[in-house]
Amino acid sequence: MNNRIQELRAERSWSQADLAERLEVSRQTVNALERGRYDPSLPLAFRIAHLFGVAIEDVFQP
Repeated sequence: MNNRIQELRAERSWSQADLAERLEVSRQTVNALERGRYDPSLPLAFRIAHLFGVAIEDVFQP
């Protein structure tokens, strides 16, 4: 699944570690999400969208 996590994170000048801390996941999870190697659970996807203040569809594209 394609996503805009890296782009949204960069707009806020957050490191992967910063985002991981805010989401309460590991930095490795954030890295895997950004590279498309891991599809998040639905609750995590909603937390990501909420954190960035956008709709889930604005973060993830099939």
